[in-house]
Amino acid sequence: MLVVSEIIGNSEGIVKSMLKRNIDIKPQLEKIIELDEKRRSTQASLDNLLAESNQIAKDIGKLFKEGLVEKASNLKEKAALLKVDSKNLSALLNSYVSELKVLLLDIPNIPHDLVPKGSSENDNIEILREGEIPELHKNALPHWELAVKYDIIDFELGNKITGAGFPVYKDKGAKLQRALINYFLDKNIDAGYKEIQVPILINEESGTGTGQLPDKEGQMYLVNEDNLYLAPTAEVPVTNIYRNSILNSNQLPICLTSYTPCFRREAGSYGSHVRGLNRLHQFDKVELVRIENPSKSYLALEEMVNHVKSILIELKLPFRILRLCGGDLGFTSCLTYDFEVYSAAQKKWLEVSSVSNFENYQSNRLKLRINNNGNKELAHTLNGSSLALPRIVACILENFQTESSINIPKILVPYTGFDKI
Repeated sequence: MLVVSEIIGNSEGIVKSMLKRNIDIKPQLEKIIELDEKRRSTQASLDNLLAESNQIAKDIGKLFKEGLVEKASNLKEKAALLKVDSKNLSALLNSYVSELKVLLLDIPNIPHDLVPKGSSENDNIEILREGEIPELHKNALPHWELAVKYDIIDFELGNKITGAGFPVYKDKGAKLQRALINYFLDKNIDAGYKEIQVPILINEESGTGTGQLPDKEGQMYLVNEDNLYLAPTAEVPVTNIYRNSILNSNQLPICLTSYTPCFRREAGSYGSHVRGLNRLHQFDKVELVRIENPSKSYLALEEMVNHVKSILIELKLPFRILRLCGGDLGFTSCLTYDFEVYSAAQKKWLEVSSVSNFENYQSNRLKLRINNNGNKELAHTLNGSSLALPRIVACILENFQTESSINIPKILVPYTGFDKI
């Protein structure tokens, strides 16, 4: 959520930056500034009334002590009128605050200067490409056919149990999943991240705190009776650990990693681009979350990008890194780098990770602040997938296939206990 004081101080700059998202934000900002003026004016009037009421209460007590009952009674009548006025002003103030919050929640984050203007993923900028794309044998299969051939993933069984987008992993397919989770966690822990396990059900406050609500409400699974959501990513419960918190600067950086299943409705998607593991409603992911001092958050973003890059290099998967354009940038992000791995059998790039800096956008929603020697300021939050499993599994199955087996990347063999399927 944008900070109102920053909107007032830099509305023209924000309007210009939001054009990268192809949004004319000027009318909304003008409405916010107008509402905030009304809020501040009403707050000042209310404060004056309350101060006057407090003084009258003192005067009434003094008059009664002095035996001036009539004067005290007159003041009591005035105090009663002030109480009514205060109640009305308080109600008006609350309406301004509520309306202001609704407007602010509807505005996305301001893109960083490095974010290119663009309308879709076609306008993203490739900043790095690494690894060799394998040449597969002439009878190479996509992962959904390999899954059937080696009986390691059963999409039909998942459909029977739940529905499309909920596969069942079997035997070495399940072991490969578990191996990747453990490998990712170990890599993250070795890099200085602390492992944490969190609930996968979140409340509305948590979804609002990290920006999934109200923006992505339609993409989340809701447990109606309890008004709880299935977490779309570990980012949500992990970051919300620090909601309504003031951290001392010497506690930073906070670096956490967490494995959770993730749930996304992904409604209305059909075709080959979502076939097999390409897009699921339930999938496993290991996440990185960092809380940083604002002066160090972009150095932290660079470290996170390099960390994810090192994992893909060890897996020997060909990948590229994209800097997302304004039209493809997530609602809460200032700057995002996407990692895509090349699927040799499908002959296309598949996104496997997003690494983002949200600056103070989430922390303003979360009321997450840093105490720097008595000066309080909003923290910066970052997160990244390290990594999402489905498309990593798909690319391992496809890129490492031979005519008679699927080889396992050497780095994973100590985790799987086998070197081929």
